Parts: sequence; structure tokens; C-alpha cells
Amino acid sequence: MRLVIARCSVDYSGRLNAHLPLATRLLVHKGDGSLLVHSDGGSYKPLNWMSPPCTLVTEEPGEEEASAGVVDVWRVTHKKTGDALRVQIYEVLHDSAHELGVDPGLQKDGVEDDLQRLLAEQVSLVSEGATLVRREYPTAIGPVDLLVRDADGAAIAVEIKRRGDIDGVEQLTRYLELLGRDPHLAPVQGVFAAQEIKPQARVLAEDRGIRCLVLDYDEMKGIESGVPRLF
Repeated sequence: MRLVIARCSVDYSGRLNAHLPLATRLLVHKGDGSLLVHSDGGSYKPLNWMSPPCTLVTEEPGEEEASAGVVDVWRVTHKKTGDALRVQIYEVLHDSAHELGVDPGLQKDGVEDDLQRLLAEQVSLVSEGATLVRREYPTAIGPVDLLVRDADGAAIAVEIKRRGDIDGVEQLTRYLELLGRDPHLAPVQGVFAAQEIKPQARVLAEDRGIRCLVLDYDEMKGIESGVPRLF
């Protein structure tokens, strides 16, 4: 990765045109060819950028550019669209290159597997006195996350998401239809569980007789938060 702090102006041409006037900025040229133009504000979001696949070539400034103080020109061109990012560099304040190596990627805490494991251990959140039948209970179209039985022995299918949307409700609806054909399980109740449930998904779930369960991940891990979970 190459990091350059420079006084520069930037022009983007292609599907849209954009211009950044002369200012001091951070230019990040990554190993995948992408270029990001950052200011000292705006959090993580670059002012402009070119995503891969793209190539960067340096050009000699034209006579008029040189007379205006331009010392170098970068042109980054997207290989598929032909869009171009042209950076006119007037002064380089810092220039360094660093080999970062292979990144192992982001390891998220609170992913669906973690939520499933915790809820399997705490099925009383689904229904008081409930017992776990099985995680990843198989159906003909894939496994439902949890199958539990309430205190009276009634079957409950639980679908777990980090963020619950309409697609998740539709998925659980299909599971319920298949599980309901099994005389050993029918009738099967449905619970849609997520850390956050979108209003449209909640309306659809309740219309289909599916209960919504909001999961407080911190509290399930033993960190008290006081956030209500069942609606």
C-alpha cells in the first residue's frame, strides 16, 4: 500500500464528472489497484475513489499544468467502464509504501451462529419452560435454526437473523408450512428472532401469526443491558 500526502486537485470523468479543487489530501493506492482520495474529515469515507479492476499510470504534466505548478499527474482508469480519475499533484508532503500482507478478514461478534448457540442455551427466552429439540432441524428446503417444544409440548420453529427483514419472515413461513405436514410436530408455532427487526417484517410476521423476538446479544452473553426482547 502506498500512502501519499500531497497538495493536489482531482477530476473524475465517466458516468459522472466531479472535481476536487486544490487542497492537501491523503492518496491511498492499494495493492488491488484502487485509489482513494481522503481529506482530514468525513470519517472513513473518501472524497473520491476508483475501485478495481483499474490501473494507475503516471503522466508528465502538460506545459500549461507545469507552469501552474503541477509536478506529477496520476491517471487511474477502470478496466471495464473506462471511467478515469486524474490527480494533479502540486507538492508531495509525504510518500511511503508498506507491505501489509494477507489480511485474515473481519471476525464479527454477534453473528447468526453465535446468536443461535446462545438462544439454544437459553430457550426460555422463546417460551417459559421450553426445551430444545435440535439446532439446525432439517427440512426439505434447508434447516430451521432451532426447533423447541414449549412447556405443554407444542413445537416451535425459530428462525434467527442479525437483522430481520421480510425475506427472513418468508423463509420461516416456508419452514412452517413443511414442518406443519409432520403429524408428530403439527401444529407448529413460529418465532422470528433477530437483534433488530424491520417494521415491515414485524407487520408481515404478526399477520401470519409469527411471534417476533428481539435478541439482546450483550445480555445473552451475561452483560446486563435492560433492553426488552419479546414483543
